[in-house]
Amino acid sequence: MTRRQRRLTLIGIAAIILSVAAGLALSALRDSIVFFVTPSELAAKPIEFGARFRLGGLVEQGSIVKDGLNVRFRVTDGGANLPVTYHGLLPDLFREGQGVVAEGKLNSSGVFVADTVLAKHDERYMPKEVADALKKQGHWQGEHKPETGK
Repeated sequence: MTRRQRRLTLIGIAAIILSVAAGLALSALRDSIVFFVTPSELAAKPIEFGARFRLGGLVEQGSIVKDGLNVRFRVTDGGANLPVTYHGLLPDLFREGQGVVAEGKLNSSGVFVADTVLAKHDERYMPKEVADALKKQGHWQGEHKPETGK
């Protein structure tokens, strides 16, 4: 084999190894991706029970029921709402009427069982999808515009 043929062979083997490694990495990432939905999207297109996803919206007024570390509340986007249960300490900013993103699974009775709850101060700090859904439902509390100094 000439020097050029050895070099091309090594480049070919390296490209194959890199392709296999990239395929394995993408396959592992696909299994760990968590999708984001609002209650209205979930009502329109249900997700299978046991699948992990993120639920976002506002904590519905009058829906919080605390029993020690167990908390029940409803998340709404103005069009639909979904009951949520959570066991653990809630963030300091968690309260009725505020934005929330919960991560977990839907159980067989249609209740979202959250293992992580993130409270947001207002729509400016929400994921873009939640803010857009709230705007669409008419629950957006105002647009943050940066000050120009004038």
